[in-house]
Amino acid sequence: MYTHKTKLRVRYGETDQMKYVYYGIYAQYFEVGRVELLRSLGLSYKKLEEMGYKLPVVNFNINYKQPAFYDDELTIETSVIKIPSVKIVFGYKTYNSSDELLNTAETTLVFIDSETGKPCKAPEFLINKFKIV
Repeated sequence: MYTHKTKLRVRYGETDQMKYVYYGIYAQYFEVGRVELLRSLGLSYKKLEEMGYKLPVVNFNINYKQPAFYDDELTIETSVIKIPSVKIVFGYKTYNSSDELLNTAETTLVFIDSETGKPCKAPEFLINKFKIV
């Protein structure tokens, strides 16, 4: 399993009336985690799209444990759960600056051929990257 950590700071507009990070914002935080994990392997979403792949999210699950607040520095720990095939599954853990676990989550994305719009196998070079790390 490959893991990458990304830090970000909670912006005021990402909080709700209770001053908690609004629950829907975590989907955006996890997207940042996925993008940065791939970038750490020398691959960008942009490059995948240029190669003819799309990666829509087909499943998103989250378990909230504690809230995050405005101006908190968060660490999003993103992992690839298993070697990609037609799908790629990412796991997430969000921590605050006191290293307290705030939530855990998982997303499943499917590789789609841009031309046909149909599911397809992950690119071989990406599969091989996860076999090495």
